[in-house]
Amino acid sequence: MAPRRPTSEEKALWAKATADAKPLKRRTPKTEVPAAAPEKPKPERPAKAPKPSRAAPPAPPAKAPLDLGTRQASGLDKRTAERFRKGQRQIDVRLDLHGMTQDAAWRRLVTTVERAGRDGQRTVLVITGKGSTPSGGVLRSTVPRWLAEPPLKAIVLAHAPAQPKDGGSGALYVLVRRRRD
Repeated sequence: MAPRRPTSEEKALWAKATADAKPLKRRTPKTEVPAAAPEKPKPERPAKAPKPSRAAPPAPPAKAPLDLGTRQASGLDKRTAERFRKGQRQIDVRLDLHGMTQDAAWRRLVTTVERAGRDGQRTVLVITGKGSTPSGGVLRSTVPRWLAEPPLKAIVLAHAPAQPKDGGSGALYVLVRRRRD
């Protein structure tokens, strides 16, 4: 199919719109081809040391209460640890921290885990989200550290990354200690 030709009315409108337009200046004339300058060997410079970044380096992650891949926690048998890691335990509480500030997420995490411990609920699914940066979100890296620090350290028996069906790397399983009366 041939392209449509503009009507005389469209041509007049275009002429009126471009009447005061001026062509841009060219840096080199069309017909001239700049001659290639002979390459001079560049003197070698010593490599510069990388500049230290102004941002503080990220804090090393705190040791988790239980690394389910390598050892057992006291009070946690091997079968329970394996079922927990594989996401085969019933989830008693779901906590979604998407879109929260760190302060709000901290308060919600503490109250939810403490309430689960009081109510005898053992498994909490904490959804942090995967984050929008290649290194992950702030909550994704901070929540495991919070779980290993007081006041949650006394309540949390173990935590592990969730299985894909429950959120994968954007979520954590948290195993709450049994309440001893």
